[in-house]
Amino acid sequence: MPDIVTTAAGRRALQVTVAVLSAVPTTTGLAGVVFGPAAFGLAEADSPSLDSHVRFLSGVFLAIGLCFYSTVRRIERHRTRFRLAAAAVFLGGLGRLLSLILVGSPEWPHLVGLALELLVVPVLVIWQGAVARAAETQAAKNRAVPGAP
Repeated sequence: MPDIVTTAAGRRALQVTVAVLSAVPTTTGLAGVVFGPAAFGLAEADSPSLDSHVRFLSGVFLAIGLCFYSTVRRIERHRTRFRLAAAAVFLGGLGRLLSLILVGSPEWPHLVGLALELLVVPVLVIWQGAVARAAETQAAKNRAVPGAP
């Protein structure tokens, strides 16, 4: 990973990137919880079960976005939380990919989501890991006793 990624500027860039991208699951999830299937341009659900399922999964999506947001302030210290949220998104992307293979190509916003889920999120995990390792290395240097071998 290039040094710029692990500097203070790289850490800040990661924070901004995660904050901006977290808006996607947060706003989409909230819209799905509040408006149900209509939030996604679908006709009103004929089935209470379908409406319930859409609203539930939207709540999960909202929670993932909030989880990512909760890592932003001290992003170098939240490796496990960040990776858990990223794993949830990646697994969702695999489900979306399976749908694409079995059922066909969805509308373009879903393809953008697929790219974010399967390509961007893994890059963010690597970046966050590099920032966390750099912070750990710096903390160890700060704790080192001067003159000790």
